[in-house]
Amino acid sequence: QVQLVESGGGLVQAGGSLRLSCAASGRTFSSYAMAWFRQAPGKEREFVAVISWNIGNRGYANSVKGRFTISRDNAKNTVYLEMNSLKPDDTAVYYCAAGRLGVADTVTGYDYWGQGTQVTVSS
Repeated sequence: QVQLVESGGGLVQAGGSLRLSCAASGRTFSSYAMAWFRQAPGKEREFVAVISWNIGNRGYANSVKGRFTISRDNAKNTVYLEMNSLKPDDTAVYYCAAGRLGVADTVTGYDYWGQGTQVTVSS
C-alpha cells in the first residue's frame, strides 16, 4: 500500500511559478513510477508528467513541455512538480499517482492516488 499526500497548490498570477510536492508513505516508494495528472472542472483527468522509479525516464504532456519539471527524491519518499510560466489553462486540481507498471500516461496505469491540490492561475 502507498498513501500519497499532495501539497503546494494555490493561487498564482499568469506567468508565475508553483512547486507541488507529493509525500508518499510505504517502504516501496522507490519501486513505483510516479506521475502527476490534473483535472479541470467539467473535464476528464489528464496526464501531466511522469518519472520512472530510477529517475532514468521522464515524460511530459505537450501542453506543459518546457514549462514543467518533474523530479523525485527516493530518500525522502517525495515527488515534485516544478511549474513555471503558468497559464490560466493550467488551472485544475493536480493529483499525484503511483504505479508499478512503469511510465504511463493514462489513468489506468496507476494504482494509488492522492486527494489532489488545487492550482488556480489568474489572468
